[in-house]
Amino acid sequence: MSKNENFLTDTKSILIVEDESILALGLECSLEEFGYEVSGIETTYDTAISHAKENLPDLVIMDINLKGEKNGIDAAKHIWQECKIPIIFLTSYADDKTIKKAVLSEPYGYLIKPCREKELKATIETSIYKHNYFFKNKDSLNSTSTLVELKEEISFDKTNGIILKEQKVISLTKNEIKLFEILSDHLDQAVNFDKISDYIWREPMYDIGKLRALIYRIKKKLGIDIFENIFEYGYMLKSR
Repeated sequence: MSKNENFLTDTKSILIVEDESILALGLECSLEEFGYEVSGIETTYDTAISHAKENLPDLVIMDINLKGEKNGIDAAKHIWQECKIPIIFLTSYADDKTIKKAVLSEPYGYLIKPCREKELKATIETSIYKHNYFFKNKDSLNSTSTLVELKEEISFDKTNGIILKEQKVISLTKNEIKLFEILSDHLDQAVNFDKISDYIWREPMYDIGKLRALIYRIKKKLGIDIFENIFEYGYMLKSR
């Protein structure tokens, strides 16, 4: 059996972050029936982060409404950025505003209470598999991936649509991947605004504001500017 096939058969530990004790205990029972190990139940932002850092569970099931000033979205962002542990939100919040905020923490799933056990189990299994496949085996993936070496020790993995920065994996949104694809296909060459816009949004008439916003988000995510703006023409990526 290959390592990938062992992902779902090995016992996985899951952290529950839920401030309603009855719901947390019920969820714990369900997870144990699924064959998972519950590493603990936490109720606040601070204890959730401390537990994640100390125990490094394979997955976190996070409620958004927690005790204290900071909520589950804040905790999820911190845990993902610091520990790269996959997060599933299990919450009663289903409004568009909350969902949009939650998506920024890059969760692997977003489930609304009450959730059917089959749906919960399937989301957990797919989340663990995807995370292990793309992140814990990134070295083996890189051997067969097309890597574009960029400046500042940054590489774009065209096969898997991820950025590697100083041996760390940075995930990208669909439009961010498309931007890197079109620019890396013309490495060290400027690509005009029209062509970029058409490739990403299928819009022949480009919206420079939308493109600049996309560039800005990537700069913020990477913590560095790897794009070169060619005045009144387009953008380009430079190789090492």
